[in-house]
Amino acid sequence: MREVQAARYILRDVTGPAPPEVRVLADADALAQAAAVEFLSATGEALRNAPTATVALSGGSTPRRLYSLLSGDEFRRRVAWPRIHFFFGDERHVPPGDAESNYRMAADAMLSRVAVPAENVHRIRAEDPSAEAAARAYEREIEDHFRLAPGQFPRLDLALLGLGTDGHAASLFPGTKALSETRRRAVSNWIGKLDTDRITLTAPAFNAAAAVVFLVSGEDKAAPLKSVLEGPYEPAQLPAQLIRPGAGRLLFLADRAAAQRLRSPAGAAR
Repeated sequence: MREVQAARYILRDVTGPAPPEVRVLADADALAQAAAVEFLSATGEALRNAPTATVALSGGSTPRRLYSLLSGDEFRRRVAWPRIHFFFGDERHVPPGDAESNYRMAADAMLSRVAVPAENVHRIRAEDPSAEAAARAYEREIEDHFRLAPGQFPRLDLALLGLGTDGHAASLFPGTKALSETRRRAVSNWIGKLDTDRITLTAPAFNAAAAVVFLVSGEDKAAPLKSVLEGPYEPAQLPAQLIRPGAGRLLFLADRAAAQRLRSPAGAAR
């Protein structure tokens, strides 16, 4: 495995439970390598203390590169696939075979290529005509797997997230009703600008995770990344700012293109 070179810094002036760590990687390939190492570390640590680990997967093009890497020769044999349960941070309101499905992307790039038991893959049943019914069913599945009492949130070992050009994370979009949710673990969320429902984990569900890792790649993410990390706290406009684990780690992995507008106290984005 080639060494991943990265600049690291902590945004000390960001208020909240856990200041985010930011690591700037040379390019998208180096970002995927760093994310794969984080995946191994988070799941490995969890499996040293429990029989299984839990990971929430993200959709989008940047995670696809990670999933292909994890299922390839370099990493596949280093992952305890039968002991990992996979969840999804959000899903489009489409059947699992649809080209827009986050589940289909993860299955094509990784899950169908590795030794993951079918019962370890907890997809969102987004083929249900009712997005709200799909969200309620997903909440029940999470409750059953984690054996949660009313009001409790799951302690995911790792949650992977991307960052939208409008500052959204998962399907927590600016100005949508899900941003104000404090009690539920998953909800349906109407996205007016897309004219569709999405099903998403809520901010409190992500914030209960042991580790949250954002994967941010490309020049079009430079402005939202700077705003999320260094701008004023405006979660109604920048929902990714809601993701602040109360007792967990928050890490942003960004390539140089995405990080080019960030302050660079140690030459981080140069």
